[in-house]
Amino acid sequence: MKRVLITGAAGFLGSHLCDRFINEGFFVIGMDNFITGDPSNISHLSSNPNFEFIEHDVTEFIAIEGTLDYILHFASPASPIDYLKIPIQTLKVGSLGTHNLLGLAKAKQARILIASTSEVYGDPLVHPQSEDYYGNVSTIGPRGVYDEAKRFQESITMAYHRFHGLETRIVRIFNTYGPRMRLNDGRVIPAFMGQALRGEDLTVFGDGLQTRSFCYVDDQVEGIFRLLFSDYVYPVNIGNPDEITILDFAKEIISITQTEQKIIYKELPVDDPLQRQPDITLAKQLLDWEPKIERTEGMKKTFDYFRGLSKEKLYKREHKDFTNHIKK
Repeated sequence: MKRVLITGAAGFLGSHLCDRFINEGFFVIGMDNFITGDPSNISHLSSNPNFEFIEHDVTEFIAIEGTLDYILHFASPASPIDYLKIPIQTLKVGSLGTHNLLGLAKAKQARILIASTSEVYGDPLVHPQSEDYYGNVSTIGPRGVYDEAKRFQESITMAYHRFHGLETRIVRIFNTYGPRMRLNDGRVIPAFMGQALRGEDLTVFGDGLQTRSFCYVDDQVEGIFRLLFSDYVYPVNIGNPDEITILDFAKEIISITQTEQKIIYKELPVDDPLQRQPDITLAKQLLDWEPKIERTEGMKKTFDYFRGLSKEKLYKREHKDFTNHIKK
């Protein structure tokens, strides 16, 4: 039985990856320190004989007993609310954490896949964004702690590949959604759905004409799985090129949830990208992959998940307390 380590296992994407690899016959070691992950995302795996969980901060030395065939590094805050509140930890997990995991992969002779992001393109001057675009990122802006952590992550991964001959893969993940997202993580889909379910007006930042492209989690996991087992070492975009403005998306959410909320406008955050759409030509050619799930279907599944949350979670406005995790 092949063994795979998945960091960020209690997170949104990480937990779905744990499910996929277990279903594919792997022994999965999940790792998380719960700084943004939720134990309930993996509670259904607690009695599974092919799953082991280790609570650990990947910025500290990592020791895994036995063999490892694959590592998937998905540990990182992934929403602006999180990484603006814990900026240093965000930088550390992208740098120290990635260094530790690359070292572990080298010691175990394991193939490692690094989760990068469309945020490496910053506020893009090229549309749609293809892998050969270098990006337009502010290193000193508030979002730079996440963007630059991921850009460094890509650089050190390629250095390990070139210098040590390590088998590496890099996925650039575009906006992904689905069950197990945190309702209060600040990203647009849980924000809109939470507001609709609570009977609040939907908050649109700026004029709402900025665009996003949303990929359902099952499609994203399929793309990541195929990339891991490909022979391609350079970054690959995995996302859904179906682009929509935030304003039109807010109207769509009101229709899906069958609520009668109004749309209110607030000031656009600093360095918020105005366009986001992946060019997935490379993924189609290399992986024979493209998204299959239409947004209407995916949004219905996601809304059903949020609607099933307890009232305590639905009305919990305050953001997660990171105090116990903060170090100098």
